[in-house]
Amino acid sequence: MKKNQQLCLASVRSHYPKFSVTERKIADYILDNPTKIIHFSINQLADALNVADSTVFRFCKRIGFKGYQAMKIALASEVVTPLTDIHEKVNEDDTSDTIATKVFRSNMKTIEDTLAVFDDEQMMLAVNAITNASSIEFFGSGGSSIIALDAYHKLIRTGLRVNAVTDSHFQLLAASQMTENDCAIFISHSGSTKDILHILNVVKSTGAKTIAITNYAKSPLSSAVDIPLYTVSEETDYRSEALSSRLAQLTLIDVLYVNILLKRGIKGQEALKKMREAISVKRI
Repeated sequence: MKKNQQLCLASVRSHYPKFSVTERKIADYILDNPTKIIHFSINQLADALNVADSTVFRFCKRIGFKGYQAMKIALASEVVTPLTDIHEKVNEDDTSDTIATKVFRSNMKTIEDTLAVFDDEQMMLAVNAITNASSIEFFGSGGSSIIALDAYHKLIRTGLRVNAVTDSHFQLLAASQMTENDCAIFISHSGSTKDILHILNVVKSTGAKTIAITNYAKSPLSSAVDIPLYTVSEETDYRSEALSSRLAQLTLIDVLYVNILLKRGIKGQEALKKMREAISVKRI
């Protein structure tokens, strides 16, 4: 899959926090009126927004396209050919084998779409922030708390001081004790969960570094943290976006884990060896 061929809207969302005021004006119009845009010339779009044609052209380049026409073609592929392809629609008469195929393909698409908007610069900023932190705390609410525990399970193998609790009261206690030398990682699909935003405010008051793994670039969470990492997932007729996004979240955490382990070098390898030796007694 070519990087931007079917992901104009996702590209707009992932770049959103870095946009200028004028660029956000263009982005909002595209996100709110994708069907209308595919019938617009660059001049018509510029007139509708009261900006110059060159401003629209630069916006298209900014999100990874050669120009306005290339962006419009990519957008049309999303709007005219629905992303909820045949493999995403489950029918009552589907066999178990057919359902399995549709679920697998849908999951693969979620990961492919997330890879298409993957930002290596942001990932390495996150890796550096985590490896340089005195301690790392993972926060997630509801289904995202399970992802936070998975992140803890992985990163504790690197030898770093990591922690994750699922109770919201305990999370607030942990957040209040963080320092400017620590790092907090928030996992939230919507990026607008009240509990998570409350914890984020507590963490920010301590001066700790903040990272988010979330799906919406325009969310309160992604706008407030130091380093946002994005996933892309589509809602289908049998599961919500939040359920679909967990696969992309887990994959991003895997990417973090491998990069951190490599960055820590000998220390990481020694920590992994100790972990394997410690749990070996659990095997027959």
